[in-house]
Amino acid sequence: MTSLDDYRMFLADALPSDYDERYADYRDDVELRAHFQAACFDEGWLVPEWPRERGGRDLALTEALSVRIEGAVRRVPRQMNIQATGVVAPALVQFGTAAQQEKYLRPTLRGEAWWALGMSEPGAGSDLASLRTTAIRRDDVFVVNGQKVWTTQADESRWCTLYVRTDPDAPKHRGITCLILDMDAPGVTARPIRTAGSSIETFCEVFLDDVEIPAENVLGEVNGGWRVAMSALDHERDMIWINNWLEMQRALDPVLRGPAPGAHSHVRLGRLLAETEAIRLTGIRTVGARVAGSETPLAGILKLYGSESVQEAARFALEVGGVGGHAPRAQFDEYLESMAATIYGGTSEIQRNIIAERILGLPKGA
Repeated sequence: MTSLDDYRMFLADALPSDYDERYADYRDDVELRAHFQAACFDEGWLVPEWPRERGGRDLALTEALSVRIEGAVRRVPRQMNIQATGVVAPALVQFGTAAQQEKYLRPTLRGEAWWALGMSEPGAGSDLASLRTTAIRRDDVFVVNGQKVWTTQADESRWCTLYVRTDPDAPKHRGITCLILDMDAPGVTARPIRTAGSSIETFCEVFLDDVEIPAENVLGEVNGGWRVAMSALDHERDMIWINNWLEMQRALDPVLRGPAPGAHSHVRLGRLLAETEAIRLTGIRTVGARVAGSETPLAGILKLYGSESVQEAARFALEVGGVGGHAPRAQFDEYLESMAATIYGGTSEIQRNIIAERILGLPKGA
């Protein structure tokens, strides 16, 4: 029996018997989502490529990919705090001390402790190197002052990987440190930002006024936060292409199952179906390159291409699905969620700059 067979058996036991037929009803079932994530971790399916002592199954990267794709095809319950597993946990494994891993990893992976990502700032956006939040070392603590924005689920999170400037005289990329922030610490204020729909995860402004963070909460090295951030974003982008592929399938599925769209929509639908498959195949190529130990520019290109394709698919489904000027609620929610795709994991503007400078070799400002 293969690992994929084992995973399918796990899904048969972990999901309600009518899950596939009633997916729309279960999609926002908070209790099911929380229980499913904990069960995935307990059985080694949450991060199956990790060693067993860390809660994985020691699967090869290609086997783990097949498991994730199977989960995407089955549309398994979404994690309540996706950045904790996809971004924070890998950073803890790569950069965390033994004490940090012992304290944070298990509750993070089981969904018991939520995390925010303290990166974006007013005036800096996705340009992490331009952050202005400061951290000054005083004895055994860093005193932090500044502001973050668009911080997903900060009002519900227990912890935050907070990126701060610890050396104002160093080059912008080299004076940044990642600190583990207790969101309940004195001086931390998280204010939700009103969103266009209830289906969208909460965004927040986070204000930091003389917040004291123990020096033992440095993740990685002092002034080494840029490396932590780039590694974290790499993990996030690995996760994003599978989500993009799934979201495009989910958006286009009602169109394919519904009345045939007008002839003028056939070309547009065909192009979107081709783009869906292109995202899947390109994502598999990036995994293959990583298994082979080679560098590939595909990850950044795929992030840009996938994010914009998701928005186009959701827009198309909304336009085709409308009846009498009204669209089904589910399709409207899909469209609203797709609007964030070109922001999280690095905006499209940032991705274009990266592609221009690092892949095409164009000079800055060209």
